[in-house]
Amino acid sequence: MRQNRLDCRLPDNWDELDVALPVHVQQRFNRCNLTADVLGSLGYQKHPVPLEIVGSHELHKRLFARLDEIKGRKKRAELFQDYMTVHFTLERPEEAGYTPGSRFQRIKTDYRRILRGWLFNPDGQEAAVIKGWVVSRFGLLPRWHDGVLDDCHSEAYAKYLQMQANGLYNTNALESQLDMVYAYCQYELRRRFPSQVHWMLYRGVNQVDQYEVLAKGKKGRRVVLLNNLSSFTEDRERADEFGDYIMEVEIPIYKVFCYNALFPGLLKGEEEVMVVGGLADVKICTM
Repeated sequence: MRQNRLDCRLPDNWDELDVALPVHVQQRFNRCNLTADVLGSLGYQKHPVPLEIVGSHELHKRLFARLDEIKGRKKRAELFQDYMTVHFTLERPEEAGYTPGSRFQRIKTDYRRILRGWLFNPDGQEAAVIKGWVVSRFGLLPRWHDGVLDDCHSEAYAKYLQMQANGLYNTNALESQLDMVYAYCQYELRRRFPSQVHWMLYRGVNQVDQYEVLAKGKKGRRVVLLNNLSSFTEDRERADEFGDYIMEVEIPIYKVFCYNALFPGLLKGEEEVMVVGGLADVKICTM
């Protein structure tokens, strides 16, 4: 990603640093309980509060009540997937308006295919759909998708929008399915980390300043602007396999969209954790 430094006056104490999310990487409206400038800020990373997509929990509260009764994580995942199949008629597409023999047949495009597509290619069509979902729900604009997205009139931006539109066309409430993936992910994280609000994650990078850096401190500290959705891992050694340097960051639990272990047997990858973007105080280090 092209480096884009913004001048920032640094305080004597790095931990007192406060950086606002640039206006050009956010949109005014979203479907979250916090605005983009708040949830994407450095202050939010330091002092996170729960995020909720409007209506996602209320509409499906009976599902979460049933999940509360199940102790095993694998059994809960099975219940969630069964619920998704029934609620979104994934095995009966004609009930959702599908017409056999139509020109564009997208009946197999559901949340599972979208998640697998991201793992296969974070610059592909399925990834464009998820990044567009992040824009709609959280108001954070993408900064990279198979090219720099710093100009909404550029060819790269037009290509991204086309991929997103193609991925959504003739699907069955696909963005609502992703709402449920996020809600279920947050439910499972609350059970896994009942007293935590941060998760230490890692990302391998080859060029230290390949990201948009808004502030630079001592001992590898940076304030960077992450893409609106990025991949991390909880395994530091695994991150080292993907770059000469390691980006180490405490991610708010509430910014985790999905992770591989959420659906045992469904997602296969490098213990990947999908994180909603914004500003992040990170540490760049070597193994």
